[in-house]
Amino acid sequence: MKKSYKIDVDCANCANKMEEAANKTAGVKNAVVNFMALKMDVEFEDGADVKAVMKDVLKNCKKVEDDCEIFL
Repeated sequence: MKKSYKIDVDCANCANKMEEAANKTAGVKNAVVNFMALKMDVEFEDGADVKAVMKDVLKNCKKVEDDCEIFL
């Protein structure tokens, strides 16, 4: 399953850090952050609990870029 989320991030480098953190999160098959569109496209692994996975993605993104936001 794929979903798109609106994000708030200050720079392209920060967006890249968010993308790397999201891709390292359990339950995420692939994540792509588009800085210009301020959106994150996430493809989830089969059977993943989307809400729980996205909470973990947000937590992991906050570790690398504390002022970023993902609007869940």
